[in-house]
Parts: sequence; structure tokens; C-alpha cells
Amino acid sequence: MIDNRRGVKAVILAGGRGTRIAEETDTKPKPMVEIGGRPIIWHIMKIYAQHGITDFIICLGYKGDKIKDYFHNYNLYSSDLTLELRSGMVIHQSQAEDWRVTLVETGLDTQTGGRLQRIRNYLGGAEMFCMTYGDAVADIDITAELAFHRAHGKLATVAAVRPLARFGALHIVGDTVDRFEEKPEQEFGLISGGFFVLDPKALDLIEGDTTLWEKSPMETLAARGELQAYRHPGFWQPMDTLRDRMGLEALAESGAAPWMTWL
Repeated sequence: MIDNRRGVKAVILAGGRGTRIAEETDTKPKPMVEIGGRPIIWHIMKIYAQHGITDFIICLGYKGDKIKDYFHNYNLYSSDLTLELRSGMVIHQSQAEDWRVTLVETGLDTQTGGRLQRIRNYLGGAEMFCMTYGDAVADIDITAELAFHRAHGKLATVAAVRPLARFGALHIVGDTVDRFEEKPEQEFGLISGGFFVLDPKALDLIEGDTTLWEKSPMETLAARGELQAYRHPGFWQPMDTLRDRMGLEALAESGAAPWMTWL
């Protein structure tokens, strides 16, 4: 676990519409879709909390009221209590985590970069902060990623992961398929796994609400040699589709979900 006396916060982008999983997101934002009886955003926060990061900033947008309601009532629903109908409520014992959660309205149609720009004032004087999306889980070692970031001294670190082997791979010579692998274990190249460590100065590259973090800011950081890759060879899974959600649910029900390393 890291020494978090330096005030590292975790920013979670939770404002998108999640249109590719509309079966779930017609009535709730994607970060509130449940895996194992808990919203996926809770799982993401647990990943950070086990590494000593318990100060969260959540960027709200689509149906952000659902996320506000969840955290507003979280302690209530996690507690034993007595209701004095005239004088109030007494909480006897709480199962709620000791987290600090700042919920920020960052706009309904604001892009990812714009959302980050809008929460900049909530970062305080932190020399760095974590950032991720509200729809993917991993067994990533956040402590090691932070150490990697501190060591290289650049503005940004991104977790590099293997792309998912969603489909069977065809190995072709000429026009002849000479080998087929169903969901091959190895694939070429690495992609962004969405778990970042950033210097607040990296946000200077964001022009406004319409800026996609994944476009000009990241491209500029890379061109300037300010973006470093922390290789994460372990489990990583986004929840882009209903099939993804069902797969994560099956892992949670099995009792051996790879990302639930706090158990």
C-alpha cells in the first residue's frame, strides 16, 4: 500500500451515456451497472482503496443523480440504525468504507478531456493524481504504477494492456488459412487500459469541453515524450457490452474474480 500522505486522489470519469450497453443504461449511468450486487464504480474504487487511495473525484454527466443518490445513502444502507421518528436517527454500526467522495457535475455532453478540465480545482495542490474510466476493472498494482510514474518524472503514465482476444484468429498464407486459434492467448501490440497517473500540468493541453482526452492531449504528450507506458500483463476487462457485463458477473459469482484482490 502506498503512503498517501502526499494526497493522491483518484478521478473517475462517469458521465458517458454507455450506448453500447443500452439494455442497462436506459435507466442508469454505466458506472452504476451492477457486478456481483455492487455497481462497477464501487469495484473500481475498491481497486484504488486497497492501495491507500480513498479520496475520489467522480465526474458526473448522464443520469448523474443516480450516482449522487447512491453515495448519499451509502452509509445509511450499510448501517444498523434506530429511527426515532420525532428526533432523528441513530447509527449503531456502519459497514461503509472510510472514503471521501466528491461528486462534480461536469456536463451532459462534455467530452472526456473537458470533464477532466472541469474538476481541476478539486485536485488541490496534489503533485499527481490517478484517473480512470467508470467501466473497466483490472488486477493492476496501483502502488507500482505510482512508483513507476514518480521514477520517470514525466507528465503522464498510462497502463498498457493486451487487447482482448474477442474473436478467433485466422493465420493466412496467400489465400489459405493454415492455422486457426479460438481466442488466442497472445495478440500483437498493447492498448491503453485506461488507468492513468497524471501530473496536473498535463491538463494544460485540454482546450475545452469538446476535447477528447484520448485525442490531442494524449497525442501531444506522446509527441513530446511526456507519456510513459506502465505495462500491466494481468487481468483487464472493460464493460462495453451486455456480453461483457455477463462475463464479469459470472466471474464475480464464481468467487474468483481476478480484480477483487481485496478479498
